[in-house]
Amino acid sequence: MKIFQYIIILSALILTSCAGEPSIDDTMVDSGNVYDLTNYPSNNLMSVRYPHPTIEQKNTPVIIAAHGYSATTFEWDELRAFADSAKTFNVSQVLLGGHGRSYEAFKSAAWYNWQSSIVQEYHKLDSMGYKKIYFAGSSTGGPLLINLFSNKIYNDSIPPKGIFLIDPIIVSSDKTLTLVSVLGPILGYVTTDLSTGEQGHWYVYRPQESLKQLMNLMDLTRQDLEKGITLPKGTFMKTYKSKYDDTADPVSAVMIYKGMRTYEGGRTEVDIVDSKLHVFTRLNGRSNVTNADKSLQKKTFKEMELRMTRGY
Repeated sequence: MKIFQYIIILSALILTSCAGEPSIDDTMVDSGNVYDLTNYPSNNLMSVRYPHPTIEQKNTPVIIAAHGYSATTFEWDELRAFADSAKTFNVSQVLLGGHGRSYEAFKSAAWYNWQSSIVQEYHKLDSMGYKKIYFAGSSTGGPLLINLFSNKIYNDSIPPKGIFLIDPIIVSSDKTLTLVSVLGPILGYVTTDLSTGEQGHWYVYRPQESLKQLMNLMDLTRQDLEKGITLPKGTFMKTYKSKYDDTADPVSAVMIYKGMRTYEGGRTEVDIVDSKLHVFTRLNGRSNVTNADKSLQKKTFKEMELRMTRGY
């Protein structure tokens, strides 16, 4: 039965994808013309927006927010808007390496290249004197952050105060992803269906090379979690995971709960939320957003704010 199912899956993938170069137009992120990298740093990075921070800014919590695979900083725009309105914390939206650029740049970037912009902003804010640095990672941003703590990014720097993970992908819900090593050279790339509101913010085409990098990152993260990872003293981690998620398997949260430890040896926090959305904190660009979705997003942002400003 399983062999028959795999044959069906392989046939479907081959019919919906093809080897060679995709047909890219100027409306796609893939073209390298949509996401304006000349304006990106000043609009999104705290280190560039405020090159000479005041004492008040240095003591205001700042979240370095890392988006997911094939996405852009758009994924964290709503948290940024919430922070700008609340005026109690700031958000520094990093664009993952290789992302928001051309299809070729995405194709050639390794997962540790994706991670590099997170590291750069963290060390930059640390060198500028920011005292309350936090991380937030959505989807693939989750394993990228976990890897940094496995490798003790905080050595010789101020330890981050906390990490918020939104639907981190440690295990994929799409089991066909495991076939990318076999089918990748045949397929070349996979096409993604985007809503009208998502156009220009995500790659339409996912090259097989980048999918392999995603698999490598998830495999490494699972290995690190099995060995166990300890957070630095004074750092917390909270994972929010959608109960129904067609991208990141809910077992991802279980693996983080079992594999991550606080400095004192305790478990990290996991909240399984009643949502059917992957990265439920991003509602812009989606169709059929419900009032329950909006309430959950607001509740989560408020919890993050209170955790940073009041320590609850």
